Amino acid sequence: MTIPGLIAPGTLVLAAPPVPVGLRIIGLDLSLTSTGVCLPDGSTFRIKTRAATGDRRLLVIRDRIRAALAEHRPHLAVVEDLPVHAMAAGRTGHVHGVVKAELLDADVPYALVVPATLKSYACDHGSADKARMSAAAYLAAGVEWADDKGGDQCDAWWLRAAGHDALGSPLFAMPQAQRDRLTKVKWPAEILQRYTVAVPR
Repeated sequence: MTIPGLIAPGTLVLAAPPVPVGLRIIGLDLSLTSTGVCLPDGSTFRIKTRAATGDRRLLVIRDRIRAALAEHRPHLAVVEDLPVHAMAAGRTGHVHGVVKAELLDADVPYALVVPATLKSYACDHGSADKARMSAAAYLAAGVEWADDKGGDQCDAWWLRAAGHDALGSPLFAMPQAQRDRLTKVKWPAEILQRYTVAVPR
């Protein structure tokens, strides 16, 4: 496994360029029971719901996302995409619909990152588990979550980091091979044109 902080001796690691002034990215790991959110300042939280409330859980998630968008006014949302063949994809799809509607209403462009791409970016392994994702975040930036057993906040944190990396303003050093995994993502053209910083290779 290749993870941030464990770069082979002799490998040239370029210093991360400064984040473009005012660039705000939000990371969203959507779930009907526990949605992970990483705000533009890097802080994270979970939106937890109870099955007993039924479909009203969608309103709880919608309202919390709406409030976060209004307060932080992100330029880009990076959202973990639905797994193609997972049984839970149907339920999570309802959350995706509600959140995408909020993003569209708020005029916030979004990019969808499939789980395997996010894991490959973070850990150089497309099926990395939550423990490895958390370990990689700790090694990359010293962050950890005591209340994130499901890894929702960790994934949201990595989604925000992926957005910064894709725009050429990485938040920490990463092996170039892992950065290259993000070329599979369809990033909004208007965001790439406005904020992308050229990073020497």
